[in-house]
Amino acid sequence: MINYEENIEVKGARVHNLKNIDVTIPREKLVVITGLSGSGKSSLAFDTIYAEGQRRYIETFSAYARQFLGGLERPDVDKIDGLSPVIAIEQKTTSKSPRSTVGTITEVYDFLRLLFARAGYAYSYNTGEKMVSYSDEQIKGLIKEDFNEKKINVLAPIIKSRKGHYRELFEQIAKQGFVKVRVDGEIKDIVKGMKVDRYKTHDIEIVIDRLKVTDSADLDKRLSETINTAMYSGENVLMILEEGQEVPRYFSRDLMCPTTGISYPSPEPNTFSFNSPKGMCPNCNGLGNVHEVNDKKIIPNPKLSIKAGGIAPLGEYKKSWAFKQIETIAQRYEFELTDPINTIPEEALDIILHGGAESFEVDSKTLGVKRQYKIDYEGISNFLKNQFEEAESTSIKRWAKEYMDKINCPTCNGSRLRIESLYFKIEEKNIAELSNLDIVELAAFFNGLEKNLVGNQRIIAEEIIKEIKTRLQFLLDVGLDYLSLNRSSKSLSGGEAQRIRLATQIGSQLVGVLYILDEPSIGLHQRDNERLIKSLEALRDLGNSVIVVEHDRDMIERADHVIDIGPKAGRHGGEIISQGKPEDLKNEHTLTADYITGVKKIAVPETRREGNGKSIVLSGCTGNNLKNVTVEFPLGKMIGVTGVSGSGKSTLINETLYPILNAYYFNGVKKPMPYKKIKGLEHIDKVIDINQSPIGRTPRSNPATYTGVFSEIRSLFAKTQEAAIRGYKLGRFSFNVKGGRCETCQGGGLRVIEMNFLPDVYVECETCNGKRFNRETLEIRYKGKSIADVLEMTINEAVDFFENIPKIYRKVKTIQDVGLGYISLGQQSTTLSGGEAQRIKLATELSKRDTGNTFYILDEPTTGLHFEDIRVLMNVLNKLVDKGNTVLVIEHNMDVIKMVDHVIDIGYEGGRGGGKLVAKGTPEEIAKDKKSYTSKFLRKELGL
Repeated sequence: MINYEENIEVKGARVHNLKNIDVTIPREKLVVITGLSGSGKSSLAFDTIYAEGQRRYIETFSAYARQFLGGLERPDVDKIDGLSPVIAIEQKTTSKSPRSTVGTITEVYDFLRLLFARAGYAYSYNTGEKMVSYSDEQIKGLIKEDFNEKKINVLAPIIKSRKGHYRELFEQIAKQGFVKVRVDGEIKDIVKGMKVDRYKTHDIEIVIDRLKVTDSADLDKRLSETINTAMYSGENVLMILEEGQEVPRYFSRDLMCPTTGISYPSPEPNTFSFNSPKGMCPNCNGLGNVHEVNDKKIIPNPKLSIKAGGIAPLGEYKKSWAFKQIETIAQRYEFELTDPINTIPEEALDIILHGGAESFEVDSKTLGVKRQYKIDYEGISNFLKNQFEEAESTSIKRWAKEYMDKINCPTCNGSRLRIESLYFKIEEKNIAELSNLDIVELAAFFNGLEKNLVGNQRIIAEEIIKEIKTRLQFLLDVGLDYLSLNRSSKSLSGGEAQRIRLATQIGSQLVGVLYILDEPSIGLHQRDNERLIKSLEALRDLGNSVIVVEHDRDMIERADHVIDIGPKAGRHGGEIISQGKPEDLKNEHTLTADYITGVKKIAVPETRREGNGKSIVLSGCTGNNLKNVTVEFPLGKMIGVTGVSGSGKSTLINETLYPILNAYYFNGVKKPMPYKKIKGLEHIDKVIDINQSPIGRTPRSNPATYTGVFSEIRSLFAKTQEAAIRGYKLGRFSFNVKGGRCETCQGGGLRVIEMNFLPDVYVECETCNGKRFNRETLEIRYKGKSIADVLEMTINEAVDFFENIPKIYRKVKTIQDVGLGYISLGQQSTTLSGGEAQRIKLATELSKRDTGNTFYILDEPTTGLHFEDIRVLMNVLNKLVDKGNTVLVIEHNMDVIKMVDHVIDIGYEGGRGGGKLVAKGTPEEIAKDKKSYTSKFLRKELGL
């Protein structure tokens, strides 16, 4: 009898490649599922256990709610017992919205907003003075005390430094029964038709009352009514002007500057939200940056003439309204459209770019009279800006964006907030300044902060600060101390995003939940691994079950229970080959066990490559946290760039080096981070960046389409005898073109069910059963296989099937060589991990003819790879370097670092404590460097 309080029981799981497996998973334990890439780990964890948990959750909804969600198919499993509510923490689940930040995901920013709304002090952005606010009774008391026996005017400000003639406003004031106004410091009677100069800025106040301040009871009542009326008209602000004086005194129910009278509305949490109209900067709408037209992109080559296409957005000369206007400008400023742009008068160029209006006359040579001309030109720069902001078409917006730069918003300096929100402070820091601190500095700021607060501020703040400190500690525990709250979620790696969600879940303090994580150690230096494991253990100790899909040796050894799936990948996997405690696993002779016990290992090369003696030297890098770094990249070697998470590796390579190389060889437009100079670009002929971004964002994209092999396969089918008889051309075998595809799913093979507040779910098309094509197309066969059958083949099967077709064979063979023989040709790109997508890109590049002089950049290529897969991948990369190419890998995995020829170690810490070149040299030289965190782990790997 199975105790479901102690175990989760899975019976007969057949999802994807799982071979009808039964597995018992202990509850409230840390369970690691490991095995070769493609063996079926994610199929068990996510596509079976999590999918069933999600389905059961939706079953609890009312019938009314379920009709909007559509049907979630049950995973192919006989039964799952003992299942708790399930939360999946994957690598792909963070928002890509520019409004989403580390602070908003973790909810720390929500508590910060509450803290500033309840305990922040407001200061004037004009004078820096502390803002004040009064009740009506306090205002009355101050007037009686400070203006006793004096004649005063009680004014209600209604216009502050704005242009206009205000005729209607004066009429409206008169209708309300008021007879006097103060305009620009002068009190005037309101007369019929009264107005002011519309082109000048004005200050206008209504004279609510004129009185002498005495101690009489009648005055007391009158003053109360006057204050109330003035506050109503002046939107909670009034002014007292003593007769004979010029400078008024301000009073407000809201926060107000005592000198200038500017007032802030009462603070609330939304006052500090860049996603709310109450808090967001009005210029950038809370994004922190704006797009500005770059004149150099409009005129990339000033030596060209306008007629020859010197103005890039207009192209070469044609009969159009824009060119007609430019011809008129040319007449006025006496230049020709065939003149080089750098010879055109500056005034004329300014009108062409930024617009202008002007009338002029020119002598007509034919008629002998003067002719009138008018220039009324919007300007190319303004036109592009308007198109970017107002065009409904995405393609037009994208076109306009090509001529623009993304810059920090000049109004809020990138802080995203209104100026008023930035002048609420706690301990002399505003909310934007706190959001810019890294987590370590922020935690230090809040440590003991309560002791510095006084009175009500302290009482209100104590509980909020406690919540903030708890959540910051969780972020520190998962190794994210180098991030700041304002870091955009778009810029986070898969591993960082996953660890943020992990910290958020620990912070939620849920109990009795089943958490499923997908390789949380990605992008984490070995030094920080211990903290991550402790966080997972803390989640377990709260009373939760934790399942981790992982290859990391330390994680496997610290687990309570290990499930090893194999024996191989794809169709040769999907079986439980070992399960039990880590000690039990070591007694088995599976691939995983052999690598952990040392029976198998990735061998250290006997010698390191000397390289070709040439190098690229990048000097003076100062992007993000880089501290004026100068790095030499020796060519003809395999280079490993390592360092703790957040030390500056990606800034140096992905944000500085790659954009420079890409711009030099391929005219790439991405602007590199700041640097002084680069030498040695002539020593290589191209750069290839192989990152982990998806090969496609929809199920239509797959390895066959991405690598280009599908075009060759379609061509093969179009050449068959049956296709020729029926008149089928190449397009018939495309699932993206009408004709041959299934029209129910439009060639997708899947239908999308929009889940509203849950992620979209894809279900198999009921017409074609996921085949993508219609019946007639599927009747065409090559060697007994339809086009759909070919797409269902694994890469291993395709290598055998197409061995006599060189063009196809070469491409599928390279995919097999990088260790992806288990995936199918038509596998949807949305189901591929970051590591698999990266290896498909690598295979695509490998299938091209290389020059032996290429610079390859790979960002953490071991993501999602088992020890055996890493060995296969390193063999491929070594072949590339042996041909004379340079391969640079950004990596934390010691199995890779020990195999490279040259290590560049960045550190010492992450965030502000990083950004320096700690050490460089061979792995053996790095291992001797005691300052490097990497050296400690390298010594162990190298057996030093």
